[in-house]
Amino acid sequence: MTKLLKIDLFTDVVCPWCLVGSTRLDQAIARLPGDVEVVIENHPFYLDPTVPPEGVDVGEMMRVKYGRDPKEMWERVQGEAKKTGIDLDLSLQPRMFNTAKAHTITRLSKPNGNQHELANAIAEAYFLEHRQINDDNVLADIAAQYGWDRGDALDAMNDADMLKTTEQLATDAASQGIRGVPFFIFGEKYALSGAQPDEVFDQVLAKTISEL
Repeated sequence: MTKLLKIDLFTDVVCPWCLVGSTRLDQAIARLPGDVEVVIENHPFYLDPTVPPEGVDVGEMMRVKYGRDPKEMWERVQGEAKKTGIDLDLSLQPRMFNTAKAHTITRLSKPNGNQHELANAIAEAYFLEHRQINDDNVLADIAAQYGWDRGDALDAMNDADMLKTTEQLATDAASQGIRGVPFFIFGEKYALSGAQPDEVFDQVLAKTISEL
């Protein structure tokens, strides 16, 4: 008999730790036995809700905020990414963008059953292909690869009501105590914060599945 496991995942596509954490989750799911079906629901979270549509220079922002060379601070996440099989060089993507439209198109992909795959694709386009994901056409091109009509995707990501709902959901997540991402909820029981080591994902998955 197949066991159904739901995982709620809070990420932001411009968060490098989310890229690592989401990849580790996927790798842990791939190690599960064949009688477990996993459904992942992605939820919006804003790493920095003040970022304007045109984006900000990440390195400069970090220099001002922390008074350090950003490359020093990037080394740790880049090292963890490498352990996970991701060739990440944060210096190649100089800008952080507002992610309201990216979250909206991901949120509205729930009926397609591929929210997680689309969110991963947008994050990879941003971090690994160094694309400008604040550009409507870039997002529409990616969405079209995941079941969207390109015109419908452009309309959806620019719909004021849809964007307002996304903002409210991101605000609600923060008000409910989620202070950082990635943030995972397994089977509506167990929460995990951060890009944890592989064995932690394996352990929490095993525990949650044993109680299904």
